[in-house]
Amino acid sequence: MKVAVVTGGAQGIGRGIVERLIGERWAVAAIDLDRQAVKELAAAHAPQPLLALTADVGDEDAVADAFARIAAWRGDLNEDGIDLLVSNAGIADPVSGPIEKLTLAGWRAWQDSHLTAGFLMTRGAVPLLRGRRGAIVFIASTRAIQSEPDCEAYAAAKGGLSALTHALAISLGPEIRVNAVLPGWIETGPWQKASKREEPAHRPVDRDQHPVGRVGTPEDIAAAVAYLAGAGAGFVTGQQLVVDGGMTRRMIYAE
Repeated sequence: MKVAVVTGGAQGIGRGIVERLIGERWAVAAIDLDRQAVKELAAAHAPQPLLALTADVGDEDAVADAFARIAAWRGDLNEDGIDLLVSNAGIADPVSGPIEKLTLAGWRAWQDSHLTAGFLMTRGAVPLLRGRRGAIVFIASTRAIQSEPDCEAYAAAKGGLSALTHALAISLGPEIRVNAVLPGWIETGPWQKASKREEPAHRPVDRDQHPVGRVGTPEDIAAAVAYLAGAGAGFVTGQQLVVDGGMTRRMIYAE
């Protein structure tokens, strides 16, 4: 049985990735900071081999505890390693405000939730991935390569994940492949916990500005992760896969 660890796995893009992997008969350890979302995920997949954990993956002690619980769970599954780490967790709001008003604590919150979490999870996962020649996928963002105003903390964190991707691909190869997915506009409303769930109401302009004619969904990102985790991507490492409906290729001029 293939085994995956997915952070931020109880809502949004992470939930879509977890659902895709479970549907392909993976055993999945999903880690999320939102206790209620974790509870709902566990209830939705009670018969499946799912470990749903509440933890702050930007905290060193919390990550160590999570891997200890994953080790016990893997023992129950009679598995000796993992095949995939998806580092997806992080503050979802990209807007940190004007740079002159951004506090150091605020800056660190964005970095810790995305970049420090990616480092801590990778450090814990590498010994488990090596023996099974596994893969790591970071969920970065198109904001790592283009920007709107007042998003410096988020952009820096996601850019750091992109750099970490190619650095780790060189350090960990050939045993472990490392890639990043850069989502664009992904509609996560239907993928939130019950109290926050909402159906999208996209305007025609929202759809039409995408060359593919629609806004993205968590399933789009999950499909990219499934590809990068599979044998078909065996010759792919250190890469950034942009999944944005073509938006970053569109030239926009003021009229």
